[in-house]
Amino acid sequence: MTSAMSWKRPGEAQSAGERDLEAILKQVERWRGAPLRYRPVSGGISNANWCVAAGEAGDYFLKVPGRGTEMFIERGAANDASRKAHACGFGVEVVDFLPDVGVEIFAFVEGYRASSNLDFLRPKVRRNAVLALRAFNDSEPLGLTKTIFDMIEEHVSQVAQVGGRLPADQAFLMRRFGEAKAALAASGLDLVPCMNDTLAGNFMIDEADRVLLVDFEYASNNERVCEIALWFDEMAFPETVEREMIETYFGVWTPQIDARIKVLKALADLKWATWAMIQEAVSTLDFDYYKYGAWKHMRARTLFHHPDWPAWLRRL
Repeated sequence: MTSAMSWKRPGEAQSAGERDLEAILKQVERWRGAPLRYRPVSGGISNANWCVAAGEAGDYFLKVPGRGTEMFIERGAANDASRKAHACGFGVEVVDFLPDVGVEIFAFVEGYRASSNLDFLRPKVRRNAVLALRAFNDSEPLGLTKTIFDMIEEHVSQVAQVGGRLPADQAFLMRRFGEAKAALAASGLDLVPCMNDTLAGNFMIDEADRVLLVDFEYASNNERVCEIALWFDEMAFPETVEREMIETYFGVWTPQIDARIKVLKALADLKWATWAMIQEAVSTLDFDYYKYGAWKHMRARTLFHHPDWPAWLRRL
């Protein structure tokens, strides 16, 4: 928890991050003349997160875009997704958007906290999270369509642009990617609004285990099953729990859904591994992106090298 002593007022900035925030605060019309205070909020590996207290108007949450994030994030599309999530009943209210700097301002949700992987050991949390995610996936289409294939191909190009590192077996990884892309495209895609970033911390829970979804920066219309596959990647559930959640989401478990999830797990790990190699080259945040990316590459390989890989592709 951040102590009350960490609150600052405009004009008290000492770090570059605080100065960036104060410059943004000056642009918010609704806060003209308000007695503002701000403090950092922990979490996130792309941006700097802040809580802003605006006197009687209450508390708000905003994030200052991290260096280089414009390579991955279309802030207008993210705002579109945030508003649709709130409309479907499982998102946080967006109270303002500054398109010139790409900053969304949200109501600060009292009584909720970011979940952890440990919270998902509880069946009630898992079920509520599935229902929240399904509601967003079933909402009206977003203005941006970007499939998992688009993301990976874009990231590979961006790694070259920034001089990032790629693994020695990149050619093999891309051959597997090509096989998966061809098989999934032939099977047909179910394009729906997806968060595309289902970290545990992007599910907020309260004491009753109710769930809200947050952080739609990477949201786009994407293959529905990719959303579930990425989630399973992040949570490392045992197969019994994955099957339970598949049945909750789809109403049934089938070998076809299972194969689709396995193939898309590999692609999701490849996507985030490649993203990490770009971030290693451009980000100023204190985070070991290379270690994160190397871990993701290793997980992708476990599926790309799996003896059942050809059978999964045929089963799609």
